[in-house]
Amino acid sequence: MTTKRDICGLIDIVAALRTPHSGCPWDLEQTFASVAPYTIEEAYEVADAIARGDIGDLREELGDLLFQVVLHARIAEDDGQFAFGDVVAGISEKMVRRHPHVFGTLTGVSREDLRGLWAEIKAQEKAERAARGDMPAPGRQGALAGVAVDLPALTRARKLQENAGTVGFDWNDARSVLAKIREETEEIAEAVKGGDQAAIAGEVGDLLFAVVNLARHLGVDPEGALRGTSVKFERRFAHIEAALADVGRKPADATLAEMEALWDAAKRAERAPAPGKREREK
Repeated sequence: MTTKRDICGLIDIVAALRTPHSGCPWDLEQTFASVAPYTIEEAYEVADAIARGDIGDLREELGDLLFQVVLHARIAEDDGQFAFGDVVAGISEKMVRRHPHVFGTLTGVSREDLRGLWAEIKAQEKAERAARGDMPAPGRQGALAGVAVDLPALTRARKLQENAGTVGFDWNDARSVLAKIREETEEIAEAVKGGDQAAIAGEVGDLLFAVVNLARHLGVDPEGALRGTSVKFERRFAHIEAALADVGRKPADATLAEMEALWDAAKRAERAPAPGKREREK
């Protein structure tokens, strides 16, 4: 089978995989629920490739994620629900509708105006669905409706905070959130004194929630920030392991002070200008 570079080729491949009798037995037995974990996994692998700066891997992982979208659409089409074209039409219409400053006549919209504009359009969409009788399921109403439970915890916290903010339940500025973080650290200290593990866990959760709020107010994606820091930690710890290996040792053989010194060396190496950069800047 000759592959194509356009989306139609991938749609044809997935259709062949799902064709009774001649298709793949594994693909034929898949459902939305059985495929969902793979979809989540592929999205994480896209984020991982981005964090590592691996463009070749990113291209491959985006393909894997796109396959998941096409497969879900094909499962729906086989059940007579919708097809891939409906997915494309739906998201295209939504993006045009939610960007009247790009595709419509609205002009002079600042970056600060966009959040309110987005919320206003979403509220209008919700009202139109209600007018059609297309009401959300029980438990899917209210300001926090639609925030998926299965999102990564930091991302879900941010989205809950954003949604609550649309109805005015929000801090005024980042300094207020910093004060809340200091308050939460004091409450953790008190919980530690009490020795109640459940109380400690609850207070740590409150602190993490407040830190997500701070990141949001500063325009930082908490999930991406923590992912980046984790990659940095891996890189610097690998430096520790390599430096110790050069002298025939392992981290378990070193003292904490020795490893901290190697950690600081890794930080200095990262901050040093690239070879030749200093000469070019003169």
